[in-house]
Amino acid sequence: MLYADLLKVELKKRLTPGWLLVWVILAGGLILTIRRFAWGIGATTNLSDQAPWGMWIGFDVVSGVALASGGFTMAFIVHIVGDKMYKPLVRPAILTAFIGYLLVIVGLMYDLGLPWNIWHAIIYWNPHSVMFEVAWCVILYTTVLFLEFLPVVFEGLNAEEPLRILKRIKIPLYITGIILSTLHQSSLGSLFLIVPNKLHALWYTPILPALFFLSAMTVGVAMVIVEAYISSKLMRRGLELSLLAKLGLYLAFLDLFYLAVKVQDLTKRGVWGEAFSGSYESIAFGIEMLLYVLPLFILFNARLRVRRALLFAAGLMVVVGLIVNRINVTLVGMSRWTPETYFPNWQEFWVSIFIVTIGGLLFGLAARFLPVFTAEEEGHA
Repeated sequence: MLYADLLKVELKKRLTPGWLLVWVILAGGLILTIRRFAWGIGATTNLSDQAPWGMWIGFDVVSGVALASGGFTMAFIVHIVGDKMYKPLVRPAILTAFIGYLLVIVGLMYDLGLPWNIWHAIIYWNPHSVMFEVAWCVILYTTVLFLEFLPVVFEGLNAEEPLRILKRIKIPLYITGIILSTLHQSSLGSLFLIVPNKLHALWYTPILPALFFLSAMTVGVAMVIVEAYISSKLMRRGLELSLLAKLGLYLAFLDLFYLAVKVQDLTKRGVWGEAFSGSYESIAFGIEMLLYVLPLFILFNARLRVRRALLFAAGLMVVVGLIVNRINVTLVGMSRWTPETYFPNWQEFWVSIFIVTIGGLLFGLAARFLPVFTAEEEGHA
């Protein structure tokens, strides 16, 4: 009788409007996944030989890699810079990064025309290819993230001996992860250096690799703030506002530095006229810049930064700004060169939402059954 009552309670929790929406997204995503791999990429996308890159590359892969950069960013702040006060934020950041990289690989599987050949980079080496370097860095960094998160699993299982071994090598792991992240975050920008006559002048620049890396570091901090706020709401846990407000200053300076480099680059190349031309590229660029500028008014104001909703809004604007930037580079900035006009169909949107939903569920399950949020972090909350 007790088990029946518990089952009823659990079912009741899973039949709220929010959970019903999740079930609909998962069911539809599963159907579209079967359709994608049974009938090919043409059955589920508006891609073609003339427009081979679409939303799944721009959002799921190129944006997804950057959005998962909170792990290496927090590892750098805590273990390299030595700001130990942020140590309670490292575990959730690493979990988010690990799930994020796994989902990037999943997203790439959807986008590849021949997904069963994804293993080729492991066997067929082409050291002159940027994509080869990115592929290997992603493989290695995902492995590093797994090892970085493994102590949380062993801690949950009370496995003391393997936990002791992993703790001895955690600093080399963090350093390796930072190096690998630096390599592939910048190399994704290097990929677009091969299309100088196809990428719009507002985004094509010789320092694109540096801009990709700087924006990844910036959004990594923003993602930590956004993830903490959302998890506190959904899991009914306290919000470590004092820590996050201080972390907001890191975000402010990183955001400002990224904008300063970008403005200097645009000025040196003399392309500000393109930003005010009234074209759809200039509008997309204006939206991107606005999403990076507006958070500064919150983050540099001590009274506004300690208000949880405003701090979340600032972090969210930076996250959306990064997504807009990556879509501008991968799609908008090269749309005039593409012979066909591309716009994602509803199935592409659904699959992307499906992948993000899976990521959220995985994070929730890990946080529920493993010590992701430490007692120290809850003390700050």
